[in-house]
Amino acid sequence: MLVAGFPAGSFAANCYLVATGPGAECLIIDPGEDAERGIEEIIERYRLRPVAVLLTHGHLDHIWSVAPVCGARDIPAFIHPADRALLTDPAKGLPLAPGQQLFGGITFSEPDDVRELTDGMTLQLAGVDLVVDHAPGHTPGSVTFRVPWSAEPGTIFTGDLLFAGSIGRTDLPGGDYETILNSLARVCLPLADETVVLSGHGPQTTIGAERAHNPFLAGLAPADGPVRGL
Repeated sequence: MLVAGFPAGSFAANCYLVATGPGAECLIIDPGEDAERGIEEIIERYRLRPVAVLLTHGHLDHIWSVAPVCGARDIPAFIHPADRALLTDPAKGLPLAPGQQLFGGITFSEPDDVRELTDGMTLQLAGVDLVVDHAPGHTPGSVTFRVPWSAEPGTIFTGDLLFAGSIGRTDLPGGDYETILNSLARVCLPLADETVVLSGHGPQTTIGAERAHNPFLAGLAPADGPVRGL
């Protein structure tokens, strides 16, 4: 599997392109602020053909460019229904004061084709199978995308659920600390230590490294017991 990514815009939210290899169809995960140029560079470098945009959640730093990216290539966007309203009104996910405008009144719109994600569904797109796990806590509609474990190495795109050394913040509208801890225990901790974690911000890590060193995971028990080894 080919995975190429870059931090987009002033928020440095990681945008990823996923394909079976060069010259193939691809998926775009979380096209954030000013992501179009980086996406085009990767598409040209690897001769890729985008077929869909996948969104881990609806926060502005992850969905900023979704409408222009989808519109330019006539492709659908996938998001969990609990975060869909943020596509047109991302201010709902921010602690704005009454009457305060988002970036001087900038407006956002949905792509023409929006499809909703459900917990446990498998997306079969661009020759890649990705399992969707609903993982609320950072936002009500946060999800992760993971490669089925018959592939090596296992990979999970965690959005803002899990980072190297940290987890997603829960002090924004719709966030909840106990809920995100439950999501971490249910979605992340049962995975193999070797599973590669590609998160919404910062460097890649592994489940094993976070199990051992992430202070927010200390004391959490996997929902179904730990699973180690591929």
